[in-house]
Amino acid sequence: MIDFMSSRVEIDLVKLGNNVEVLLNLFGKKKIGIMGVTKSVCGIPEIAEVLVNKGLRILADSKIDNLKNMRDANIKAEYILLKTPSLSEVDLVIKNADISFNTEIAVIKCLSAAAIKNECPHKIILMVDMGDLREGILPADLDRFIEEVLPLPKITIVGIGANFACLGGVKPTDSKMRTLSFLAEHIEEKFKIPLTYISGGNSANYNWFMANDDVGNINNLRIGEAIFLGRETLGRTEIPGLFTDVFTFVAEVIESKWKASLPDGERGQNAFGDSPQFLDRGQIRRVILGVGCQDVLVSGLTPRIDIEILGSSSDHTIIDAKKTELKVGDEVAFDINYGALLSAMTSPYVEKKFLRHRDGWTAPVLKGEVEPCRITSD
Repeated sequence: MIDFMSSRVEIDLVKLGNNVEVLLNLFGKKKIGIMGVTKSVCGIPEIAEVLVNKGLRILADSKIDNLKNMRDANIKAEYILLKTPSLSEVDLVIKNADISFNTEIAVIKCLSAAAIKNECPHKIILMVDMGDLREGILPADLDRFIEEVLPLPKITIVGIGANFACLGGVKPTDSKMRTLSFLAEHIEEKFKIPLTYISGGNSANYNWFMANDDVGNINNLRIGEAIFLGRETLGRTEIPGLFTDVFTFVAEVIESKWKASLPDGERGQNAFGDSPQFLDRGQIRRVILGVGCQDVLVSGLTPRIDIEILGSSSDHTIIDAKKTELKVGDEVAFDINYGALLSAMTSPYVEKKFLRHRDGWTAPVLKGEVEPCRITSD
């Protein structure tokens, strides 16, 4: 077992806790609860523990293994499977998820059978397709769908939800939120079902939330990126009061030489089937980091110093160091976007290091206030 890796993600648990508290307070002002979405961080118990300790009571993930890991770590929360279960995994869903999101009658029937076999009732949230075209029941089919679900033993409908800005980039507008609110009212009235969760979307709902005093019947959002990266997801704008640097990707320099900026020789495709273009910059300080596409989504990295990423292969990332003196063994820190976070946290080749501060910290400031102290290491 190798106990050292040339790249790591540093996770500031204090800043993470701040983000949870700020968002719970913000959305709570309009009586909207939060499901903490842990899929981008692989349901790591150290992170889940912070989410729960800071007030989140529901953790949602798209991977059953992640739910199981958090349960096994004795993280006290209600667990939700964030996607329609596969038929092949219904037994695991019943055992590891309190609630699952669903869109297919065939799957719900199998969940019912598994719930009977395991003597374990199961709750479901029905996802409605509101235009983003990732998953969901069409609104016109919702009544018929519910009529088929209601007689199934051990299955209880506890909510409806919609997804936005994941596949199609469709915005959660006020019009769409009103439609979802109306559907919830219709279901509760026609079928006499009390809906605990009317889940209007995710971190992309921030702008809608801020622009509307009346949020209708929407009482829940599924939040991941805003918690972890401090941004809404339509334009990746920073949310006031949140840290955007909870996660830092760090990579080690393995080569540093003056070389030409243009490849020399006849060229075909590179390792990934691309034909990259290069600018003639003359001789440059060409630095190699010991990470590549097998470790992280390199296009999702933003260096915190004045260098430029030129390209990457499976395990090398090439940068133009410009005027920065980088030598072998030095480390370079990067901000990361959602894709880079997801890939780095999933990669077994990237170390995860948790920072817990002993001497206090300073919350992020809003515009016009004094800049906060910079927190360093644990």
